[in-house]
Amino acid sequence: MTDARTRIAETNAANDVVLYMKGTKDMPQCGFSSRVAGVLNYMGVNFVDVNVLADEEIRQGIKDYSDWPTIPQLYVKGEFVGGCDIVTEMTLSGELDQLFDANGVAYDKAAAEKIREANA
Repeated sequence: MTDARTRIAETNAANDVVLYMKGTKDMPQCGFSSRVAGVLNYMGVNFVDVNVLADEEIRQGIKDYSDWPTIPQLYVKGEFVGGCDIVTEMTLSGELDQLFDANGVAYDKAAAEKIREANA
């Protein structure tokens, strides 16, 4: 069996958008994971969810991999983006749209605008 770092690297390389979270995109098990998954789901982003509660090696391994102490963690094209606060800020500022555009990630631009309007 491969170690957690290898599994994480392979998952990130094989998918454009990956969210390491507590629970799943359909059933988040913490408020922070729910917020990030909710944003991605609402924006229609096709992403892979990795439930860290189902695998202790991945739960600790992702923290070591990114040198970031908290979950959720969002990766786009293999690059660490951030956790809940950073993703929220990027969504509200439009930076997340720019990141998706720059990396060829499809999303609903109108939905992204609605999030910003609702939080203005």
